Amino acid sequence: MSSPLPFTAGVAQIGADPFDPMASAAKVAATIRRAAGSGVALLVFPEACIGGYPKGASFSTPVGMRLPEGREAFRRYHDAAIDLHGPELALVAEAAAETGMVVVLGVIERDGGTLYCTALTFDGARGLAGRHRKLMPTAAERLIWGFGDGSTMEAVPTRLGTVGAVICWENYMPALRMHMYAQGVTLYCAPTADDRDSWLSSMRHIALEGRCFVLTACQFIRRGAYPADYDCALGDAPDTVLMRGGSAIVGPLGQVLAGPDFDGETVLTARIDPAEILRGKYDFDATGHYARPDIFRLEVDTAAKPAVLRRDGGL
Repeated sequence: MSSPLPFTAGVAQIGADPFDPMASAAKVAATIRRAAGSGVALLVFPEACIGGYPKGASFSTPVGMRLPEGREAFRRYHDAAIDLHGPELALVAEAAAETGMVVVLGVIERDGGTLYCTALTFDGARGLAGRHRKLMPTAAERLIWGFGDGSTMEAVPTRLGTVGAVICWENYMPALRMHMYAQGVTLYCAPTADDRDSWLSSMRHIALEGRCFVLTACQFIRRGAYPADYDCALGDAPDTVLMRGGSAIVGPLGQVLAGPDFDGETVLTARIDPAEILRGKYDFDATGHYARPDIFRLEVDTAAKPAVLRRDGGL
């Protein structure tokens, strides 16, 4: 089967409105339409782009204690999260359908009393085509986000290629990467909140390891985007940069095609030639001719793990 034709992909380095999900969704939809006007066919947004990334917040939780201020902070954060069938995602789905674009978007998903850091994949008129809940929240994220299970790790086939979504430090989980490679991911999307210089090295490694295109997006956002009474360990000066971006696009041989950018909000683009993937796999295929299944084998459990199972006791 021949490779898809070349196309333009982008990463949207924008800042969300952390406590106004409808405003964030409107900004995402506007960015989709504007990028489509420039010929972008695939657009990746940052982690927690709708619902907000609570950078610098402690939720008033010393070890062994939960203070009332932290409980209230969580309530406010829960209110700012979204439901999968809510009006915020309807705005995004409408923009994706109108433009025919493939969109990968980081959100904070509300499910009962629990929040999940989730990456959603929209595929034009198909609407919501994939959902991945972060498997392993990092450090203090475990206070506020639940753990995903294996049921949301499926890649999404699209006209542009096979799209996989791996969030932030999940990219440091070798087994998860291997599962993505085994699914034939060609467009490896990494929404993140990591704006360190070292992040690009990881993205280049993954592109080389998976012989895939890697698209990573991080927010550029200042303290002034958050409410004045937001508890932030980084200070309260409105101009303080809480996340400085660093978004980038990397090719299958580790070449940086766009970024990293640390200067402000922007949409970075690059021309994607899917034929480069097979050229790269000529000498390395992590789950193919370079694997040694006689020695190493990965077992992946993709079953959902609900807390409560209901069984019909009827005849």
